Parts: sequence; C-alpha cells; structure tokens
Amino acid sequence: MPRQLFPSLRGLLVPRGSVEPAPPPVETKDLLAGGVYTSMSFAGVTNVWGTPGRADGWDLERVIIEGYERSIWTFKSVEAISKHASTLPIQIGRGGDEREFEEVLEDHPLLKLLNRKANPLETGDVFKKRLSAQLLLSKKGVFIEKTKSRGGVLTRLDLLPPDRVQIIPDDENAAYVKHFEFTDYNGRIRELKPEKVIWIRDPHPTDPFCGVTPLEAAGLSVDLDVKARTYNISFIDNDGRPGGIVGIDLDGVDANEVDRIQKRLAPGAHNAGQLTLVGTGPGGVTYVDTSARPREMAYETLSSTAKNEILSAFGVYESVIGNASERTFNNADREEWNFWAHTELPHLNLIASAFDPDLSDEWVIRFDTSRVQALEFPRRQAREEARKEFEAGLITIDEYRQLAGRRTFNTPQSRALWISPQKAPVPANDQDAAALGLAPDPGAGAEPGADLSAAPPAAGGNQSAAAAVAEARALDSAPTAADDVAAAHGQAPLELPSGQPTTAADDVARARATVMQPEAGPATEDVEAARARLETKALPTDGFEVTDADFDAVSMAIQAALTALLARQEGVIVARLRAPKIRKHTRFWEPENENDTRGGHANIDEDRVVSAARWAEETTNTLAPILQQAAAATARKLSQAITGVDTVPPAALAPALVTAAHAGEAMTALLGELAEVLRTAQDNDPSLDLKTLEHTVGGFYNAAGPELVARVAETCAVSTINGAADAAAEGAGPAVARTWITRQDARVRPAHKALQGKTLPVGIPFQVGTDGAQLRYPGDPFAPIALTINCRCRLYYATDEEVS
Repeated sequence: MPRQLFPSLRGLLVPRGSVEPAPPPVETKDLLAGGVYTSMSFAGVTNVWGTPGRADGWDLERVIIEGYERSIWTFKSVEAISKHASTLPIQIGRGGDEREFEEVLEDHPLLKLLNRKANPLETGDVFKKRLSAQLLLSKKGVFIEKTKSRGGVLTRLDLLPPDRVQIIPDDENAAYVKHFEFTDYNGRIRELKPEKVIWIRDPHPTDPFCGVTPLEAAGLSVDLDVKARTYNISFIDNDGRPGGIVGIDLDGVDANEVDRIQKRLAPGAHNAGQLTLVGTGPGGVTYVDTSARPREMAYETLSSTAKNEILSAFGVYESVIGNASERTFNNADREEWNFWAHTELPHLNLIASAFDPDLSDEWVIRFDTSRVQALEFPRRQAREEARKEFEAGLITIDEYRQLAGRRTFNTPQSRALWISPQKAPVPANDQDAAALGLAPDPGAGAEPGADLSAAPPAAGGNQSAAAAVAEARALDSAPTAADDVAAAHGQAPLELPSGQPTTAADDVARARATVMQPEAGPATEDVEAARARLETKALPTDGFEVTDADFDAVSMAIQAALTALLARQEGVIVARLRAPKIRKHTRFWEPENENDTRGGHANIDEDRVVSAARWAEETTNTLAPILQQAAAATARKLSQAITGVDTVPPAALAPALVTAAHAGEAMTALLGELAEVLRTAQDNDPSLDLKTLEHTVGGFYNAAGPELVARVAETCAVSTINGAADAAAEGAGPAVARTWITRQDARVRPAHKALQGKTLPVGIPFQVGTDGAQLRYPGDPFAPIALTINCRCRLYYATDEEVS
C-alpha cells in the first residue's frame, strides 16, 4: 500500500497500556523517480537469517480503516472471495478425484469446529469468513490458536489479531520459529508454542516470515480511488457555482442590498445552478453563462482506472461482484470460471492445507466445491464436445460417460461405436461382435475341430429365419415351421412328407393351407386382409450379382485415399524425427553452442515418432465414409433386384465399419514394422545420422506402401460389397438363396474353388476346407485371414423359385 494510507510504524503494533518497551522505529523509504510514486517499507531489525522483517511495518488497523472500509472495490473484492470460504462446507476424505472423494470421514474434530462451532463466540461459517478476509488483508498472515483437551482432542479454534502477534525466530536450533508472543487486550503477553498455532500466509518469495497481500500491489490505486472520491465530494461541497450571472448597473442601490445580492454566490451544493445577480457599473448589463463549460477533473476515467487495477490485483471480475453489463452469457460464465479457477480455488486450498498436519497421511481436508456451478463450465463444454463425437460415431457410450464423469456400463452395446445416421454398431472385440449379432458366437454351433472364432451365430434373437429352419431340420425331434404355426393355433403338429426336405417358404405355405382358422372376428378380418396382400405379392424373377466394376470402383477409391494418407503420414513422421522435442537427450541432438547440455546417448523413441494408434484411428475415419457409401449403394441395388423396393437396412452398413476398423489394424501392423526398422537401424549403426534415418523412412514407404495399398483396397472392397449385399439379402427374407462364384482363374485358392456354384439360403454360412471353417460371405472379416486375404469371389442372389 502507499505510504500515505499505511505508514510503516512498528510501534502501532503494540497496544496502548502495554508494558513492552517501544521497539525501534521503522525505516520508510519513498522513491520519487520521474514523477512515478513508489512505496517501500521494511523493519529496521532483521531476523537470524538476515532477511528483512517486511511484515512488521504493516499497519493492519490503517489498512482496515482506509483500504478496506473506505474503498468500495477493495471491500467488494474481499467479500467476493471470503463469502465462498464461509459458505462452503469442509470435507475430509481420501481417494477419488477433485470432485468427489472415494471415502469420506464423517466424524473428526476439525469437521465440527469448521462446519459448526469454532469457539463460543463464532460459528464455523463466521470463523472461516474472518480467516479468509484476514489472509487477504494481513501481510503477516493469519494466526489460529488451537485448544486441545487433556486427551489431545482438538476442541476449539480462535483467530488471533495479526497485529498483536509477534513471531520469535529460533536462533539456536534448526526450527524457523521458536515461539509466538501474543499480547491480549489487557496488555498481557502470552507465549504460544509453534504446535499450538496454525500460521497461514500467502508466502513471500524471499521472506519466510512474511506473506503477501493484493493490497500491496493495489495500494496506489486504492489511494487514488479514495482521494478522487474525497476530492469530488469536497468540490461539490465547496463550489456554489451558479448556472449564470446577470450584471446590472448598481448605482444608487443600497449597500445592504448589494451585500444581499453578493450572498447569492455563497458556496455549497444547495446553491449550485442558481442564477446570480451582480453589479457591472453605470449603464451596463451583461450575462455570463457559467454552466456551459464546467470544471473538468476526469473523475470518471480516474475512478474506472482505479477500479480495474484494484479488481485485477485481487483477481476478481466485475461480473463476479454483481455487474455483468456489456457481457454476453458466455463471457460472464467464462469470467466466473476464471475467478474460481485462478483466484478462489487457490485461496481455499491455501486455507485447507494448513489443517493437514492435524490429519493422518492418507486423509486430505478440502472445501466441498462439488455444487459450485461455475466449475461446471469446462465440464459442460467437455460433455458437449463428447456428445458431438458420440453422435458422429467417433467414441462409444462408455467413453462418453467416462468423459462426463459417470459410471460406465461396460456392455457390448456401450463398448461399440454407433455410426450415424443409421446407428450401426462397430464392436470393440469378437465377443462383443457375437453379442451384437455381427460375428459368430465363439461357443456355439461349431463342429469338432472347427475354428470357434469363425463359427456362425447360434440360434437366437440375432439368427435369420432360414438359419433357424435349417438348424431345426437337423434335429430329429424338432418341429418344422409348419409345426410351430399349427401349435400356435392349437392344432396337432403337421407331419413332413417323406422325400426331399422342403424350403422354409414351403413349410410356411403348407402351414397356412392346413391350419383351421378360429372363429371369425374383427381381428381375424384384419389378419386375412394382411395375408391376402402378403400371399399375392410376387418377388422379382431376376437375381442379383455384384460385378467386377463394383469391386474395382471401390478399390480405386480406397487406393486413392490410402495413397494420400501414406504420403501425409510419411511427411509427418519425418517432421517428428526432426522435431527438437523428439531429439532432445538423444544422440541426434545438434548442440547450439558449447554450453548446450541437451544432448545424450540414447536412441530416438521410435514408437513416439510413429504414433501408430493415431494413424490407425485416422485410417479408419478416412475409409469409413467411402465404404459406407459403397455399402449403401450395393444394398440398395440388391433390394431393388430381389424385393422391388429401394431400401437400405441398417445392418448393411455394419460390414463397411468393421472393414474400416480392420484397415486401421493393418495400418498399425505397417507402422509396427516401421518402428522395428527404425529401432534396428539405430542399434546396428552407432554413427547413424539424422539424414540417413530420414532416408530409411522414405525407403520403407517406397517398398511397403504400394503393397499395403493394393492389399487393403482389394480386401476392403470385397468385404464391404459382399457384406452389404448379404445383409440386404438377409433383410429381404428367408426365401432368398445365394450361390458362391469365383473368378475361375489361377489366383483362386483351392478352398474357394471347392465352393464354386454352391447354393445356400441366406444366413447359412459356407463350410470351407477340411477344418470346418465357415464364411458368411467372401471376405468375411471375422473368418480366418488365410481364407479372406486377396479374395475376389462374390455371391449370386436369387429367390428360392429361381434357384430350384
């Protein structure tokens, strides 16, 4: 604070009536350089370390009277900060995060004292508010006397007036403080041991016995604010300037009358603005307008500047103290959060941490800020961003709930990615894929010796009608579809005719023809009308087959996207090799001068340079839109050819997303190989320089890039197109069958040659090879990779009538 407001007199710290001899006066130096005011106060004595006792000259009484009680902005700043300390409850707990403890301690003496009754005179809220205000105003800090019972239980907390406490340094032992001396209001001096006093202060950078207060930096601004207001009030009180003056000839006017007229110019606010009459001499009449240009003192500018400086020193925004004018809601929210994050929370943590010595090591004391709405501002933004990412299919439900601070469900549905707009799930693993009906169930339906990871879905809610009928026929005692229909209507099961088994459509048709209808009613009429429409609808006679052009178009689009991605990837990896942050403390660091010690002997962290996880995610995100578009087009064409309706079932997009995820895994494998190449190059050549390492990256991409692009493009095209077609065919109903078709050239693997021309209903997987492996369709991403990589086969789809 400026010297005019707070003179540094150590004698003011000793109360009247004290028997203590007067200490030496405080030396105060004022620096006036170039018209700039600077105040610097320090005590004339030093402690054992030779550090000036800066806090000794701080006159807290003058600070309260002239700096706190007379300056509205100082008062409002202290109130804004201290009121939260008084209203927020104290918590003691351990574990958890910054919002919530994992375990909370409900019964502790500190909780009773700080939340209920600190001492006979003060409640916990009053005690905390006074403590907070003293910490903001006192350069010495805050002194809390602890009172314990005979059993060592804390029973009382009392705030000691800072200007009545003297800190006695320990000049003999290693401890900083020997004891505290407190002078009570009767002039008696009590000696308090350090363990009986909690000393809280905002620490000074160099003086351990001194704290800092915002009023030190805001002292001149407080002085200007108070004096500007005082000057303005004095000017109004003493200036009776009239609104105008009329001069007339006063010759012949009685002197008493002149005196009466002159009194009209008396000072005072109640006389301001009146019209005054004065004399001008013989024959003269004049008028002077005194209100046209009043005295300018720039009070508004001065007051505004002082206000901003005081609020800045305390870290309080004007919107926090009640004036949010000229601010948008977002700006006001941001200022409220900034106040809490940068001013209030550090202040509260400073207070709470002072009580930690009274707790065991694993317990922590803090103010409960879980209900402070301002602290939700960044969390609301994070949740809003997470919601957008979830809606775009970039994160899972569990990931969103984790970002939102909520408990995760940890189910297959919550672990899967749900892609807009059809919300098709992308499973996180094979087990989740089976649960979502997108992959074989690992534990059901596999023949002895078969690959369980490639087994078809078990009978259940996710199984197609044709698959359920086929499985039912494999069981001797299981009823057919016609039996089920008959049983539903209360009749005896129908027997299958001997001979060749019929299709599912035959079973249903036979059941419809033989089942006796119950007594007619309103519902029966509706069912009859619906059945009539269903039975008279004829499926198109033409089948559907994916052409080479379909595969080639998708493959070319993927090749273009992957080629561009790999080119950018190579540039980023080379740039990361050159980055100083990556090369620091490695043998590739180039010293900038002879004193540069940032070099080392270690290799560059190749995993950090490659960043495989990032590129795998980017690969998936790059290919997913391309594959989704191709899948939708294929499903639409198949639906039109088979059912005559142009529809795209949601399940038709799932293969595109799964295939894109597998492409990301292929990118991870490629980057793993690159990391190994970089590791081997560094280990085998101690003299390897950075330029050679960069050329190693370029050579790797030239050799491995084209092969990866061709392989991934062909695999993605076959898997996506065939998967979308199969999902659309399954959605068309059980009356659709499909036939395996190969390219019939030398590249076709023997296992697929054996499937050439084989026809099965939709939903029934193809048995491949002698080990019992199964494929839902060519390029099935959940089948063994030896049966899908470089596969170019496709399926021909037709109705049962066409197949027969």
